[in-house]
Amino acid sequence: MSYPPYNPYGTPTLRPAEPFNPREDAEILRKAMKGFGTDEKSIINVLAYRTNVQRQEIAVQFKTLYGKDLIKNLKSELSGNFEDLIVAMMMPIPYFLAKEVHDAISGVGTDEETLIEILCTSTNNDIHILCNEYERTFGCSMEEALASDTSGCFRRLLVSICQGNRSENYYVDQAAAQSDAQALLRAGELQLGTDESTFNAILCSRSYPQLRQIFEEYQRVTGHDFTTAIENEFSGDIQAGLLAIVNSVRDRPGYFAERLYNCMKGFGTKDRTLQRIVAVRCEIDMVEIKNSFLAKYGKSLQEFIADDCSGDYKKTLLALVN
Repeated sequence: MSYPPYNPYGTPTLRPAEPFNPREDAEILRKAMKGFGTDEKSIINVLAYRTNVQRQEIAVQFKTLYGKDLIKNLKSELSGNFEDLIVAMMMPIPYFLAKEVHDAISGVGTDEETLIEILCTSTNNDIHILCNEYERTFGCSMEEALASDTSGCFRRLLVSICQGNRSENYYVDQAAAQSDAQALLRAGELQLGTDESTFNAILCSRSYPQLRQIFEEYQRVTGHDFTTAIENEFSGDIQAGLLAIVNSVRDRPGYFAERLYNCMKGFGTKDRTLQRIVAVRCEIDMVEIKNSFLAKYGKSLQEFIADDCSGDYKKTLLALVN
């Protein structure tokens, strides 16, 4: 299987509104929520066409003009998935993702899928911002919180990722890639049992271009894909985490396209996952995600959303991805 060339950048579907007048937008939102009934169309026309940074400016203007918190006002006027999506869109992205991580490890049980999606696809800069925001918001380090709620190989993987110390050298060292491929082979397929620390060390510290070369070398030597080794050597959360890293290295838009497909296919929708991915990735690489979605599933992301969602919730999602 061929993978797209490595590209650290993406193309957003949502760009800053120009011209932009946050005071005027705040006035429109106030009018939409004042009195009897709510003008949902006006709320969508403002918030779904402004970037996250612009929405923060609108919120400041709203509080300045009316002495009210915009998010609280929106929550009192909206309901259901539409409310959840709008509120997610209004939170600063670092805070929103920190809260998603916190919620994933709070209460009974752990939402490992959310942790994997957020952490295993993040860049060093993403991780540093997320760790700082988590500690500022929740009063403890994200690393400690994750370590106390997970165990074993999966805990060690998340702790390694929390360091945000992956190489960012885009130069590919062929000899080093061959050496790492051999080390991975010895740590897994060529021995009884698995030396998970070798997998952890290589997958959490090598640059994305270097990892792509390591995977190619592994396939050249063994005749099968590196994911086969992970599937054979690991199980459960650690397997899912390592596979997420591999898939993100090879094709990050493809990884998110698959996440979106899985949260909408079949009966019922994993709306929180859908909202999180759309609200965040629309400002990063949603164009590539949409292209990958269409190529993988023969149907556009917009068509899937239109079939799976309804009302103002659907309209907002479609505005963000178009």
